[in-house]
Amino acid sequence: QLVESGGGLVQAGGSLRLSCAASGRTFSTNALGWFRQAPGKERALVATINWSGTGTDYADSVKGRFTISRDNVKNTLYLQMDSLKPEDTAVYYCAASGRPYRTPTTRAGYDYWGQGTQVTVSS
Repeated sequence: QLVESGGGLVQAGGSLRLSCAASGRTFSTNALGWFRQAPGKERALVATINWSGTGTDYADSVKGRFTISRDNVKNTLYLQMDSLKPEDTAVYYCAASGRPYRTPTTRAGYDYWGQGTQVTVSS
């Protein structure tokens, strides 16, 4: 139901834009989030956006470099990633909250997941 795209290989300092398209149902009343998982590490929250798109939150490590946004008409979530660093290398997952109108701040609150897209930043 959630399909990510836009990952790839980029040099440090470069940019990528990830997309996450929903199908089969609408998530217009659900919070959405981006998570990432590096090899040997836990899946970590990167950014969240509330159901209306008016509220966002970011992990400290990406503040000022990443921007999360959504288009409820297109049923699509985005993550603009600028000034990429090698430590941003990970598989990136989009997720939708399990309950409408609430924005979970932990992985446990997200019930719908994409399959992930690889982002590799070379130094």
